[in-house]
Amino acid sequence: MEYFLKKKIYLSLVACSFILAGCQSGSQENTEAENQEFSMAFSGEMGSADLSLATDSYSFTTLNNAYEGLYRLDENNEPVLAGASEEAEVSEDGLIYNINLREDAQWSNGDPVTAEDYVYSWQRTVDPDTASSYAYMLAPVENAEKISDGDLEPSELGIQANSEYELEIHLEEPTPYFLSLLAFPTFFPQNESVVEEYGDEYALTSENAVYNGPFLLTNFDGSGADTSWNLEKNPDYWDADEVNLDTINFEVVAETSTAYNLFEDGQMDDVTLSGELALQNVNHEAYVVEESAMTQYLELNQEAEDSPFRNKNLREAISLLIDREHIVDSILGNGSLAAKGFVPSDLSSNPETDVDFVEDADTTLKTDVDQAQESWETAKSELGVDELSIELLTSDTDESKQLAEYMQGVLEENLEGISIEITNVPLNVRLDRSDSGDFEMVMNNWIGDYPDPMGFLELLTSDSSYNRGSWENEEYDQLIEAANNQDVNDPAARWQDMIEAERVLNEDLGVIPIYQGADAHLRSPDINGLITHPVGAQFDFKTASME
Repeated sequence: MEYFLKKKIYLSLVACSFILAGCQSGSQENTEAENQEFSMAFSGEMGSADLSLATDSYSFTTLNNAYEGLYRLDENNEPVLAGASEEAEVSEDGLIYNINLREDAQWSNGDPVTAEDYVYSWQRTVDPDTASSYAYMLAPVENAEKISDGDLEPSELGIQANSEYELEIHLEEPTPYFLSLLAFPTFFPQNESVVEEYGDEYALTSENAVYNGPFLLTNFDGSGADTSWNLEKNPDYWDADEVNLDTINFEVVAETSTAYNLFEDGQMDDVTLSGELALQNVNHEAYVVEESAMTQYLELNQEAEDSPFRNKNLREAISLLIDREHIVDSILGNGSLAAKGFVPSDLSSNPETDVDFVEDADTTLKTDVDQAQESWETAKSELGVDELSIELLTSDTDESKQLAEYMQGVLEENLEGISIEITNVPLNVRLDRSDSGDFEMVMNNWIGDYPDPMGFLELLTSDSSYNRGSWENEEYDQLIEAANNQDVNDPAARWQDMIEAERVLNEDLGVIPIYQGADAHLRSPDINGLITHPVGAQFDFKTASME
């Protein structure tokens, strides 16, 4: 899931080893208990309010609270019943799930939430006409990939309504983390009559949709057109008695210094810090670090046959100049970790030895200026060039600007003939340009949608829509194919497939990992019961309250 607007988004599908931070200390005085209002600053805007089209963390956080699926993740990242009335009945071979829905759930227009709403939503997402970037999340469901490829009709997806409140789901292969997937917004229901009523205008604004979650989305005027929006308590939510907050205010604040001042002035209850402000406020009573299964990385556009980034020595020269420890210690200062590979640590562990994936993979991303310069000289000879001008595309947040300036400095200083032009744009523009391949080198990031290495590795297969740099490696594709098919029921073999895939990716530098993210927050001590997740939708406000 994309990170800087919302995400990352995330979603913990099986037990995750992160210890989640909830209510922490802060600097503001307590408000009256009756004033159940919470204000949070985001560094970017919400990309989409459409469950089928959302891809970023801010969108997923918002939609995770305005909608509800069959399950919801608790404070331990375990799936617990939400729209389902009882635990799923799973066949012995792990391929068929029968799920009964609660009959007291309804949409904000008064319609009941039925099994057909799930069938319609999933079919809409995998329909090629919808052009959902997150359709791949439904790949475990029978026929999902064939439908997305245009080979079958959406009606042939492996989900059906056996009655008004009973779902039957068929999978292609056993998927151990499937129940946790059901807690991710892409798997939430949609009201068909409302979608058809608004047509192309559906969910473009908060008024053009209906909601079934603990909150209602309000005052959202559209992606790229709005820097603030709200969540209001849903009085018709089936579990409304457990919802305490009346209003949640989201405000886009791109500059960290502005966010900090708003917090100190009592205008914000939660802000994110980076750089010097994060370093300066480590001992602030409201300082909170939220660990994240997020990898920040450089993606290099290799689509064109004459792309210089197809040259491995060029990719190697760039990677070898990045001092990842300096970045996390001196530029970010927010608890982030230097990346050792594409898959982040503390995401998943060996099914037999319980060793973390990163430790098992044993990959490294070293810094070596001399070797970088040698690789650059070799690349120039192979490419037949003496100079190379590269546009570096990033978001326009303070953190992104600082990282871009660092990249520009180390590359231009150490690689003679290299020039870097920085382009800082709003997040939605960066995403649009990345999706359309309109970039040379872009700083992207990904938050795991579920705690399994495949949530990262699958992004970079040659046929993945998220492989925006068009990197191709036949061995890598074969390893991912094996993990998802012939070895899917053999945990040890599947694990080794993924370990080898990570090593291939790291050796060939299909992307250039920079750091594993964490967020430094200043958070009001008045908030209690806020649940956060290192993967998937990051914030859950259902049980939160202001003391």
